[in-house]
Amino acid sequence: MAASVATAAPVFGKVYLVGAGPGAADLITLRGARILALADVVLHDALSGADMLALCPQARLIPVGKRSGQRSTAQVDINERLVECARQYQHVVRLKGGDPMLFGRADEELRMLESHGIAYEIVPGITAALAAAAAAHQPLTKRGVARSVSLFTSSTGADEPHDVSMPNGDTLVQYMGGREAAATALRLLEAGHAADTPVVVVENCSRSDQRILRLPLAALEQGLTSCLGPVLVMIGEALRRRENGLAGDGEEAHPASMTAQAR
Repeated sequence: MAASVATAAPVFGKVYLVGAGPGAADLITLRGARILALADVVLHDALSGADMLALCPQARLIPVGKRSGQRSTAQVDINERLVECARQYQHVVRLKGGDPMLFGRADEELRMLESHGIAYEIVPGITAALAAAAAAHQPLTKRGVARSVSLFTSSTGADEPHDVSMPNGDTLVQYMGGREAAATALRLLEAGHAADTPVVVVENCSRSDQRILRLPLAALEQGLTSCLGPVLVMIGEALRRRENGLAGDGEEAHPASMTAQAR
């Protein structure tokens, strides 16, 4: 009788979900930069610039970015690539814009890793809402005005129903808000929000081509056709400009904003 041969269990490396921050390379955390410097392979988003990827010159780079309205890598394929890379490499980095745990599809990737018994570590990053508030010099909370902040997105997958609900919160921050800004403004106005509610739009947050637009909610209903890069839309009274407030880097005068001030 032939002796049975034991099959060795597959040996996996470790996967690191690293938050790259809002865009500028020097806004990644020290821990994130250290792990990039040790990486054997890096699966990175479309928003990871050359200066960020320069932190891992030794690593194999695999672009797996997803951009709204553009041809991109399906999430199921990214999940499978993570497992494949963990079979081949000791240090695998999944580099995500902002923070991995916020609008980053982390749950799906973690489920995949856990189902294969692959060790992982999560390294948080600065999320775009905080970087945008800093860029515009506008706190998201304000004593006596705003004590809650809601982070939301209206973007949904192809197999998901479109979400038309609006969150509660004194300050609203809409991620991936460029295409949905007009619909968001309409829903808020219909819900009774004042037409002159302050809105701050930050495009390409923290990057060299950052743009900041200030406008009233009524003007947001006309859309953001001039914005081509990633857009974050912040709405609420806490964003009303201080009397002697300084303009943020890349801030532009919006015609609707100037009209509102003239009134």
